[in-house]
Amino acid sequence: MAFCKNCGTELDDKVAVCPKCGTQQNNNGTVTEDKGGFLWGLLGCCIPIVGLVLFLVWKDNKPKTSKAAGIGALVGVILAVLYYVVIIGLGVLSMGL
Repeated sequence: MAFCKNCGTELDDKVAVCPKCGTQQNNNGTVTEDKGGFLWGLLGCCIPIVGLVLFLVWKDNKPKTSKAAGIGALVGVILAVLYYVVIIGLGVLSMGL
């Protein structure tokens, strides 16, 4: 199974042009397998900069895997911001008591 390098639509391996967006596909016999990947998302969550880099590198070739890594990076950043907000809030509360 292949994916359109422009819009990410699943394509038959022998399709030369994406039926959805019309982008020419380069079918040189190599098939990119893209299953998503929970572990890539987890890596992106633990190390958000890695998730962002993987998202940018794979967005054309592996759209499902890049989405998992990107979502993981986004979740990691949100959790870090929430952590710091809670820590600062606890610090402010402890100074007032």
